[in-house]
Amino acid sequence: MLPSVPWLSLAVWVPIVAGLAVLATGADRNARQARIIALIGAVLGLVVTIPLVAGFDTGTSAMQFVQKIPWIERFNVNYHVGVDGISVLFILLNSFITVLVVIAGWEVIRDKVAQYMAAFLVMSGLLNGSFAALDAVLFYVFFEATLIPMYLVIGVWGGPNRVYAAVVKVPMWPVHTWLPDAHVEAPTGGSAVLAAILLKLGAYGFVRFSLPILPDASRYLAGFMITLSLIAIVYIGLVALVQADMKKLIAYSSISHMGFVTLGFFIFNAYGMEGGLVQMISHGFVSAALFLCVGVMYDRMHSRNIADYGGVASTMPRFAALMVFFAMANCGLPATSGFVGEFMVILGAMKFSFWVAFLAGTTLVFGAAYTLWMVKRVIFGEVGNQRVAELSDANARELLVLALLAIAVLWLGVHPAPFTGIMHASVGELLKHLAASKL
Repeated sequence: MLPSVPWLSLAVWVPIVAGLAVLATGADRNARQARIIALIGAVLGLVVTIPLVAGFDTGTSAMQFVQKIPWIERFNVNYHVGVDGISVLFILLNSFITVLVVIAGWEVIRDKVAQYMAAFLVMSGLLNGSFAALDAVLFYVFFEATLIPMYLVIGVWGGPNRVYAAVVKVPMWPVHTWLPDAHVEAPTGGSAVLAAILLKLGAYGFVRFSLPILPDASRYLAGFMITLSLIAIVYIGLVALVQADMKKLIAYSSISHMGFVTLGFFIFNAYGMEGGLVQMISHGFVSAALFLCVGVMYDRMHSRNIADYGGVASTMPRFAALMVFFAMANCGLPATSGFVGEFMVILGAMKFSFWVAFLAGTTLVFGAAYTLWMVKRVIFGEVGNQRVAELSDANARELLVLALLAIAVLWLGVHPAPFTGIMHASVGELLKHLAASKL
């Protein structure tokens, strides 16, 4: 790897420049051109992140691939970017999901194609900027700027009640109610990126800024945060059980799983912290896959209601196999990515308190209950109606997207060591920092 190549800045700016190039194709008469440029831009955006991981030194907690350029010198604000073992994985995840979202929207989006593809590419670059920023003002600019393309995606291509897209942060109880509505109104690609990446930004902000800058306040408020996390895990799991809309059910499932993440962060041990980070990555794969699965069915039936389906396995066997696999991962089945993060957080919670671990473990029961209930009514049983009987199985493009996510879920589930090995030194340094009082 050439040290002179600014790989990190390329990971930020290649997707943004590609998005502007897609936007320049203009009207829908150039839709094919827009799609091709978008795919090339998304793939290039992924390719330039590979040296970040391949050349990453796992033996140090120091920031790597650092660039610092004066920006607003009067206020000591700099374009200061770098990655450690925590942020580098999210940049790779984001760039990977962006490629899949471009492919997933290839045929589905027929109106304002260039604008749709450009929004996702620009958002990908801004998200990478958020994960790479080491200057608080730069982080704020990237963090808030990500909301603009997502607002446009939901506002232009979303459902009839699109006004709910105003805020996209970590969905902690009790400020979680915007999330199900945003998911329901978002187009499939919007839901996938919202669940897989944007929900992680708030939690990432805890790890990058709140915990290291305010360790004493973090420890003081840890009990409060653990309580909120446990309420999210248990109560929201119960709320998910009564949902009739597949997207809403998966959205509430996301809130419950993100409760696991914040729980892991605030029990202040290595198992919990690393488990929370692994859970964020796993949830990125699994939630994106489940929303894309709903999108595959919605494109054919134009309904998200569980009651409108039944017996999908009879008419879409290949698709059904993949959806059941992702549902099992959502339940935390061993050998899938969903198991690894949750198991590590429960182990960390057991070191902290048996009862916290016991309550956190209820998510495995509720998660299995609401996910299997959905799968049973949608995928299995008798063919529900004539519309289901006429469904065609997933095509090659849809199967490619879901198969790539299935490989990622299996890889993280069977062999998580490469992921935990990258973050280990950074997590250890963060915990050491948290243990030392600043007062």
